[in-house]
Amino acid sequence: MTSAPLGHPVYREMPATIFEKMSARARETGAINLGQGFPDAQGPEDILRAAADALMTRSNQYPPSDGLPELRAAVAAHYGRHQGLALEPEAVIVTSGATEAIAATLFALVQPGDEVLLLAPLYDAYLPLVERAGGIARVIRLTPPDWRVTQEALEAAVGLRTRLLILNNPLNPSGSIMDEAELAMLAAFCVEHDLIAICDEVWEHVTFDGRTHQPLMRFPGMAERAVKIGSAGKIFSLTGWKIGWMCAAPPVARLLGRAHQFLTFTSAPNLQWAVAEGLAKPDDWFAAMRAGYQASRDRLVDGLRAGGYDVQRSAATWFVTLDLRGSGIALDDVAFCERIIGEAGVAGIPISAFYPDAAVKHLVRLCFSKSDAVIDEAVARLCHFRDAVG
Repeated sequence: MTSAPLGHPVYREMPATIFEKMSARARETGAINLGQGFPDAQGPEDILRAAADALMTRSNQYPPSDGLPELRAAVAAHYGRHQGLALEPEAVIVTSGATEAIAATLFALVQPGDEVLLLAPLYDAYLPLVERAGGIARVIRLTPPDWRVTQEALEAAVGLRTRLLILNNPLNPSGSIMDEAELAMLAAFCVEHDLIAICDEVWEHVTFDGRTHQPLMRFPGMAERAVKIGSAGKIFSLTGWKIGWMCAAPPVARLLGRAHQFLTFTSAPNLQWAVAEGLAKPDDWFAAMRAGYQASRDRLVDGLRAGGYDVQRSAATWFVTLDLRGSGIALDDVAFCERIIGEAGVAGIPISAFYPDAAVKHLVRLCFSKSDAVIDEAVARLCHFRDAVG
């Protein structure tokens, strides 16, 4: 072996993700895991049975790389019914989860030296994938409590080599949703600067208090320049299935499919058939799913507020934000998360991990996609810790 440093510089010194670190600590210590975002229930029984039946009665050989025709048609029909998008099945490429869709999109569209606008807090996969594709990240910082992006911030970040914008809406970890005016401004900005928007919309169905998701793709000028990414794992609370998709105008979708074929090529066919069935569920199923998670959100927020914590009630996702400053706790987010996992037996995620420069250090993300009993026990432990630290 040569004496040159081993491996690609993007990955060479990269630690494990904060999610894996905190989940590993939770497993080691037996702590309640409110860090990594996954439910503690099995998922919808009818979808599980559809997958089990397909495993025994349908083909288990390679499905088409772009996805089963049934699932591509189901995704297009689902977005037509729920979001008013006019998509053909040819506009849909099925992927092994949304992260693979993000990777395939970036590898297909980024050329060396291209600039990509990122909005922080950001999903931690974005930055290394942009850099591995040869792109240059231009990070725009969003801050609490409103987490809004402004025209001024966008104009200050865009340059002659800017080609793409990555948009996560609803936003993880803040749980905020962009309103119509903000989305219209982003669409106009993309059109003016000839940008493609990679729209990570995996939380599109997990919205609360009567709010509804609006895809950037439906705004003027965006049908031909948006890539819409979705996730069955988030819609159906089946995070381990890793079935996602990317939707784009057919010429763009074909290019994305070429990148996808050399990443995972395809995904388990029985899961694809089951997801296709699930996407046709009636509207009241989605409403009930949202109502269930909204009740869990309120249970966690109200319990923590009663114990003296300052908690921001999210508009979407499975997460709420705990404000340490507002709670009168003189710890930064990393120190707080390290202490509660050891002293309270609860795992959380420091939101500074969602900023490349760790600029915001007083917020903690907690996951509420848990049973009532688990939430109540976590609240009791965290409130006891709050009393102990003053």
